[in-house]
Amino acid sequence: MKIVNVVLSGGVGSRLWPLSRKSCPKQYLPIFEGKTLFQKTVERNQALCDHLMVVGNKANYELSRKDLEGLKVQGYTEVIEACPRNTAAAIAFAALSSDPDDILFITPSDHLINSGDAYAKSVQRAIELAKQGYIVTFGLKPTRPETGFGYIEADGEEVKGFREKPNLDTAEKFLKRGNFLWNSGMFCFRASVFLEELGMFVPEILNASIKTIEAAKNGFLDQELSMKIPSTSVDYAVMEKTTKIKVVPSTFSWSDMGSFESIFEYMEEHGYKADENGNMVIGTDLHTEFVGLKDTMFIQTKDAILVLQKEKAQDVKKVFEKLEKENPDLVN
Repeated sequence: MKIVNVVLSGGVGSRLWPLSRKSCPKQYLPIFEGKTLFQKTVERNQALCDHLMVVGNKANYELSRKDLEGLKVQGYTEVIEACPRNTAAAIAFAALSSDPDDILFITPSDHLINSGDAYAKSVQRAIELAKQGYIVTFGLKPTRPETGFGYIEADGEEVKGFREKPNLDTAEKFLKRGNFLWNSGMFCFRASVFLEELGMFVPEILNASIKTIEAAKNGFLDQELSMKIPSTSVDYAVMEKTTKIKVVPSTFSWSDMGSFESIFEYMEEHGYKADENGNMVIGTDLHTEFVGLKDTMFIQTKDAILVLQKEKAQDVKKVFEKLEKENPDLVN
């Protein structure tokens, strides 16, 4: 039995357009003290795990390899998806590529986490529970009424239910209640336990994933077989249905870096100052003045400019989706 850090790196980061593109998603942007979120994820879990497995896709596996080379990490396992099939399939591929007794610690590659004692304790507790046969999720104690995250209703380590991203009024109620946690998208379980539960609840995902893994060549998955796998999130497929679920309530500093609001906070903490009205420029040294605007972000890349009111940060995804149809070169 070994502890395997499974790093999921297939996301596009559409809410961080125009910084994040299909050819270089947010987890590979070297803007976090000169490192990428992918590199920071691998580094913080090295001391807690015995082995590294990267589940990426054919569009970005070379970026992962380059990042790992930069960290001088060798001897890892790769699963390279032919097309995105969501997290249930990605995790199934990881479990099918592991020994049944292996404990898998599933982490997205694009989260920013303060990896101190609180983090290590939470991960160690999750590993203990996973060894006992539980499927474990991590719930972060909320620090504000956040509408961009899903929530877990908990009683200690017992999970009472999962909730979709709420509106502001509901998020404020969750915060007051005190037993709602942010759903971090991180999990821990024995490979065999996950596959048993997936087979019970969504056998079509498991069966199609087995066929796809069996036909893999040097870690590369087949496109035709992959397209037969239903595209479902692991939350819908397993977490919301299994009776083996536990949550580790956690207090470590965590952000999914899912919007420009998160980037704004990070930049402010690292000496990148906004003006007196909360306006910030990213991506250009050109002198910029904001007149009559507050809490606005001006983001420039070589081929695009985004002007954004900070509280509308979640809506950038709609711009990305529109451009995907109308001007795909701007998102690639």
